[in-house]
Amino acid sequence: MPFVFDSIFARGRRRDHPGWPETAGPVTTCHNDEIMLRPITGDDGDWWRATRVKQEARLRPVEPTVPQGWLRAHTPAAWREHCRLLRDSARDGVTVPFVIVVNGDRAGELTLGSISHGSISECWIGYWVAAEFTGRHVATVATALGTDHAFTRVGLHRVTATYLPDNPASGAVLRRNGFREEGFLLSDININGRWRDHHLMALTEDELHGGCVGFLEQAGLIVDSAP
Repeated sequence: MPFVFDSIFARGRRRDHPGWPETAGPVTTCHNDEIMLRPITGDDGDWWRATRVKQEARLRPVEPTVPQGWLRAHTPAAWREHCRLLRDSARDGVTVPFVIVVNGDRAGELTLGSISHGSISECWIGYWVAAEFTGRHVATVATALGTDHAFTRVGLHRVTATYLPDNPASGAVLRRNGFREEGFLLSDININGRWRDHHLMALTEDELHGGCVGFLEQAGLIVDSAP
């Protein structure tokens, strides 16, 4: 569905948002995991809070700074605000927030953010995956599903992503999906209390025949992507 400028400026909010609320997948990986993306809901709060508090040591060093501190950023009230902001921005056509689901279990979050249509037609993609799901290509496959969703359902032309120089695993996830490096951003995002440089990666819709899921199928990481 095309972007309509007057729907934002006349009413302040879009009446609908392409790609939301929808699911992406499922697909089956070479590890026999079934992976899909589904819209985030209010019922995800207990899982979100418990998982992220437990895995603070893994997540805080690679995520944007939370000035109030990690524990206060993961209270029930903080979850309600987080969920409300995500779902409001989804209805406004700015964000598509997903939960990553592996074999029926919640495994992390993936977000398409800063969505712009028209002559820009791009968004960024970001994710986190719980420790118990690492080593099984969950992040790679979820990124493929999210990127293809941005191209085919949201109707965008370009998806970008960034990663820290000391987090090469994140860069590997993007490269497996066909993303290429476009530049190096100096002092770009405040991470864990200080400004950090980031590698900038990008992919356009016409660079991969068959999309990211098809690319991973050719590489043997996805063995079944049938609807």
